[in-house]
Amino acid sequence: MRASAERLLAVIKLSPQSRTAGIYMLLSAAWIWFSGHVLGYLVHDPHRLIVYQIAKGWGFVLGTGILLYWMIGRTVQRLRIANQHLLDSHEQALRVLVEAMDIRHKETSDHSERVVRMALGLGRLKGLESDALRDVKFGALLHDIGKLALPDAILIKPGKLDEEETKLMRTHPRMGYDMLQRVDFLRAASAIPYSHHERWDGTGYPQGLKGEQIPLAARIFSVVDVWDALSFARVYKPAWPEPEVLDYLRDAAGGQLDPHLVQLFLDHYSELKALALNT
Repeated sequence: MRASAERLLAVIKLSPQSRTAGIYMLLSAAWIWFSGHVLGYLVHDPHRLIVYQIAKGWGFVLGTGILLYWMIGRTVQRLRIANQHLLDSHEQALRVLVEAMDIRHKETSDHSERVVRMALGLGRLKGLESDALRDVKFGALLHDIGKLALPDAILIKPGKLDEEETKLMRTHPRMGYDMLQRVDFLRAASAIPYSHHERWDGTGYPQGLKGEQIPLAARIFSVVDVWDALSFARVYKPAWPEPEVLDYLRDAAGGQLDPHLVQLFLDHYSELKALALNT
């Protein structure tokens, strides 16, 4: 019997609607009983009693309205916190997956975390907020998720890819997009995995988008990704000196990269570099 009661209390405790309705009914019943007795004791004139009953009714409506507003707001806040905890758990799992991807692809240490931090910094400078920044974060973190479907012989080949290998490599944006479309909270983040190889002049892949046809998140990430790819060693090349990296970005503006975002990047380079290197 005691175990059954404890299970019932646990269900009520965990049910926001039961908790809200129970508190509301309890307080409403207490108000009606107490106020009715007080009026009956203090007011004996029937006409005055009607007036006070009306006032009491309006007081009840106002008081319960405020009570419900507070209780619902409290419940919504709890749900928001629980949802954030769930999102954080998802993010931790994704970061473990991406770390394993970086190891498999023989990327430099902290590659994915670096591009996430820098992309978020550039996104904020561009005026992105809230959900748009969250999509940049997850999109940057999972930008190469489609490469999971590619063989190691292509991913870590030290030399130049041949024509067939290049063709296969260029399928990874579509593969990444298809993967993320299967996950509700990642669908909006698919712009970066799908479009970060598009070029401002329209010669990129996989869709050949041009200029502002390319999603803003992907254009932001492309600047960051080029900087990171040149600044750190890969299996197929050494790291470039910093002045050469910045010169390349200037030359790529208007061709490969969004010229406005390149200028914004260069104007705040010290700040963004510090974010990327977590210093």
